[in-house]
Amino acid sequence: MKMFMLKSIMLASLMFISVLFGMQQANEGIHKMKGYEDPEFKSAFTIKEEEDGSIKSAILGNDVSSHDLEQKRKKLEEMKAFNFFSSIGKNLAEGTSYVIEKTVDLLTRK
Repeated sequence: MKMFMLKSIMLASLMFISVLFGMQQANEGIHKMKGYEDPEFKSAFTIKEEEDGSIKSAILGNDVSSHDLEQKRKKLEEMKAFNFFSSIGKNLAEGTSYVIEKTVDLLTRK
């Protein structure tokens, strides 16, 4: 189960990176087709180093910083929202794993 989840996460990450790469390639193709540089076209993913040494990144023109992510994480922790469907899913997954483990143990015993 852990390997399946790891493979799924890796595949989703690869797909996300591929989409960003494809958007960047399409943007460069538009520049080449147009024949001149238009300042209104922006890269899909940009990283800039500021004069003070800090690094700023942007995805699709929206600034992304670790500070924003930290605020969102804190807000989610403060909410401590109970998700009924999530708890049912966890219990179902645990139950299924238990049943499969016991079945495999019974089949592999001699």
